[in-house]
Amino acid sequence: MCGIAGYFDVNAQIDSSGLAAMVVALKHRGPDAHGFYSYKGFHLCHTRLSIIDLRPESNQPFVSNCGNYVIVFNGEIYNYQELREQYNLKCRTLSDTEVILELFIQLGKDHVNLLNGMFAYTILDLRAETLYLFRDRIGVKPLFWFHQSGVFAFASELKALKQIPFVKSRLSVNETAVSEFLHLGYIPEPHSIYREIHKFPSGSMGIFKESLQIERYWSIEDKIKAEVISNEQEASDELEKLLHSSVKYRLIADVPVGVFLSGGVDSSLVTALASQHHQGKIKSFTIGFKDGKFDESKHAKRVAEHISTDHQEWIITEKEVFQNIDNIFDIYDEPYADQSMLPSLAVCHLASKEVKVVLTGDGGDEFFYGYGAYTWARRLQNPLIKHNRKLFSKTLALLNPRYKRVAELLDFESDETMISHLHAKENGYFSNKELHGLLLNHQKYTAPVLSSSVARQLSALERQAIFDAEVYLKDDLLVKMDRASMHHSLEAREPLLDYRIAEFALNLDPKLKKNGNTDKYLLKKVLYKYIPKELMDRPKWGFTIPLDTWLNKDLAYLKQDYLNEKTIRDCGLVDYKAVTNVLEAYPSKPYKIQQIWALILLHKWLKEEL
Repeated sequence: MCGIAGYFDVNAQIDSSGLAAMVVALKHRGPDAHGFYSYKGFHLCHTRLSIIDLRPESNQPFVSNCGNYVIVFNGEIYNYQELREQYNLKCRTLSDTEVILELFIQLGKDHVNLLNGMFAYTILDLRAETLYLFRDRIGVKPLFWFHQSGVFAFASELKALKQIPFVKSRLSVNETAVSEFLHLGYIPEPHSIYREIHKFPSGSMGIFKESLQIERYWSIEDKIKAEVISNEQEASDELEKLLHSSVKYRLIADVPVGVFLSGGVDSSLVTALASQHHQGKIKSFTIGFKDGKFDESKHAKRVAEHISTDHQEWIITEKEVFQNIDNIFDIYDEPYADQSMLPSLAVCHLASKEVKVVLTGDGGDEFFYGYGAYTWARRLQNPLIKHNRKLFSKTLALLNPRYKRVAELLDFESDETMISHLHAKENGYFSNKELHGLLLNHQKYTAPVLSSSVARQLSALERQAIFDAEVYLKDDLLVKMDRASMHHSLEAREPLLDYRIAEFALNLDPKLKKNGNTDKYLLKKVLYKYIPKELMDRPKWGFTIPLDTWLNKDLAYLKQDYLNEKTIRDCGLVDYKAVTNVLEAYPSKPYKIQQIWALILLHKWLKEEL
């Protein structure tokens, strides 16, 4: 895992110190080594977190054997050893970096289809004076780009691009991204908080020569087949085989490896399989809170004892969580409201003391149906509920306060906005309807539309899950883990996001994923071969914190500092009266706390940035 950055400056408008500043900004992503490469207006830099082939010979930027190509690479290619043998690559190192480069030389841009891994990398063809960019299928690794007035720049994080004065002086707030943030809690690809900086799309490659041309090489839509897998036993056997392969791949490292264990389905399954393939006891890490309602550490401990891991547990105090509040945007760079970023930072800090690589359980909910929004998507397929939802919404709003949230969930504008609306309300954010009165310049967000060429007709549940895989997973959950782990120079790997598992899950009969009231049905069937069902028989809770308690006590100053009239009017994006309405509604609608949190973070970012 590393940090990459660079730029092409046709008119020599950028001072040479810009490259060094980018390296400093990305040092946390790769503290073990750094390097630079320049050629005819192209400038590349790299910071290295050494995981595979720790020798200096594998440092980057890495030049090919023939001397005509240079690569800067962030990520891991898990099948690099097989590819090196299969294509008889003549390599001078044992690194996956060199395998990528030599494959590119031999096969061209199509080489990317052979790679199993998480990655964002660029290859400079010196003879053609052309830069190629690649990002992994699911979007695990980040890549940002800027192109204006003869300057093209890219980096693993926004903060690196802002180190170039030429770039920073041209940045402006992206009001479309502000609308998206308040609706979703994060900013989805291709937007960033800056109008001039874009997120490079997942599953894509780009060619830069005077201009950037982007094309897809992989998409969820293209991998949907006409027929689904319905045989439960065959599906279970295939899934178990794929999981073992994926976990085994992700244990490959020349440094210590551990696993995050929350005690939930996904992390417990990954831990159980990792313990079978790891030599000796694998280290597992979990954190808990003194507030018992939010503490899952006891569940994780029971699972760890059953699997027999070397378990590390840290019960954190509020003070230890609060210390990250003030520097949130030093880590995440743009408005980002997923409250679980705070415990994620804490568990990454714990693990980084012991290992350099951890396995996570990310991906299970999206590809095997673990979220509440899927239940609502299925319910709303019922014509009686769908066509009368407005009436039901008005009726429920008049009943007991605990029904008000359901009333809001049913109050969406149209079919085209339903998917993002269900996601927004399940996670506590603003609907498009609410944003219309809140934002001074609201731009309605709708979920990406699936192509009409998809091989089979998809249910509302399937479409909701595809949105989560393409948007929520990539632009919220994977961002959370990438920034939290990299802040502590720790590499996070996601076995459930192996593209082979993703493609398999996309074509499972939905009944094998959500069977009656049982979520993640097939995943649990595999899990129960390794961990007794009774250890897992508890409600899904998630990686949450007592945010409402904190914002009303120790963190109450955040509301005073960032939601006061002067700050809101000075920032000029949100109607102050509408904000006061949200604050006044909170006591009777406690689920509004996430909206308050998002407004605080938006204005904190604006106040620090403007």
